[in-house]
Amino acid sequence: MSERGTYVYCIVAAARVPPLTRVPKGLPGAGPVRWLVVEPGLFLAVADAPLDRYGEAAIHRGLSDLQWVSRVAVAHEAVVEAFTSADAVLPMKLFTIFTADARAIAHVRGERRRIAAAVKRVARHQEWSARMVLLRPRAAAANAPAKKAPAAKAAASRTASPSGVAYLSRKKSDRDAAGERARRARETVAELYDRLAARSRRAKQRPGGEAAQGGSLLLDAAFLVPRSRATSFGALALREARRLERLGYGLTVSGPWPPYTFVQD
Repeated sequence: MSERGTYVYCIVAAARVPPLTRVPKGLPGAGPVRWLVVEPGLFLAVADAPLDRYGEAAIHRGLSDLQWVSRVAVAHEAVVEAFTSADAVLPMKLFTIFTADARAIAHVRGERRRIAAAVKRVARHQEWSARMVLLRPRAAAANAPAKKAPAAKAAASRTASPSGVAYLSRKKSDRDAAGERARRARETVAELYDRLAARSRRAKQRPGGEAAQGGSLLLDAAFLVPRSRATSFGALALREARRLERLGYGLTVSGPWPPYTFVQD
């Protein structure tokens, strides 16, 4: 039998030990999820993990296999999500493993002040994420300038500038239009973020601008939402998504999730 370590999925704050009857199996090859009691009301969801598969050397080798990492990450997250109904759940980083149960408990007790602050911060809250992209074809149509009347076109053609000047004029017009679209996009992002943040206890915005499927990513944000406001937050997000689609933006809101983004202050 290979040597085994204590793999930690998450820290759970609850008045009593949560049931494990519907908890997923967890990491491939690891033992069933079980509890360690840190103190009354604070528990660790752990499993026995063979070190030949989840020891430091094995993990280092496995990191080059993206499919393996993905399978482990999905299994880890499924266990964490099983406890979202508890007072608070603090997800641990992927591949958090100790040599023994006592080491895991000692580590958490040594971080007691930080953990208490995190529990207080996220208790009875859920994380929601929002991503907004610029749908270029739709945005161009929604923000296209009105066409000139035929008479105005005719007048313009009679007074057209030489080709070089006309080219520079078109380039300037394109730059001005692009600048106006960028300004409108920044305003739209700021307004959306403020509306969603108003229904949240906390909000964090990540830098946007990278490429995303269907267009440029304008907003990537996380919101810590009280469970009592989950329905109204979801309804607001749906209304905003419909409104923004007409303006050439795509909004995707997902959740609720464990508060991954807000565990660290």
